Amino acid sequence: EVQLVESGGGLVQPGGSLRLSCAASGFTFSTYAMNWVRQAPGKGLEWVSNINSGGVSTYYADSVKGRFTISRDNAKDTVYLQMNSLKPEDTAVYYCATHLSGPMSSSSSYGYWGQGTQVTVSS
Repeated sequence: EVQLVESGGGLVQPGGSLRLSCAASGFTFSTYAMNWVRQAPGKGLEWVSNINSGGVSTYYADSVKGRFTISRDNAKDTVYLQMNSLKPEDTAVYYCATHLSGPMSSSSSYGYWGQGTQVTVSS
């Protein structure tokens, strides 16, 4: 059974940090590029970041560039999102998703999805 399980979300003050994890099982994780996407309350999906299968190439949305860092550990079948200098506008449910092909910003490019983890940035 394919599973992607996100963890690490929570409530944090503006300027704070969180590290999200996404643990994969049931498929060959090391062969897939991975995405983090988010959905803020009442808004559509927003692509956040992508990392290639080997972990060498990373990509970020302009809204998070310089604040977020994506990484992966293929030995642990896990992808991470380190989020620093968090802002209230980062409040969203964060999902990890495998990347199949096509534009990173398009959800039609994604394959497996996790269930999401809530991140709330508020004082």
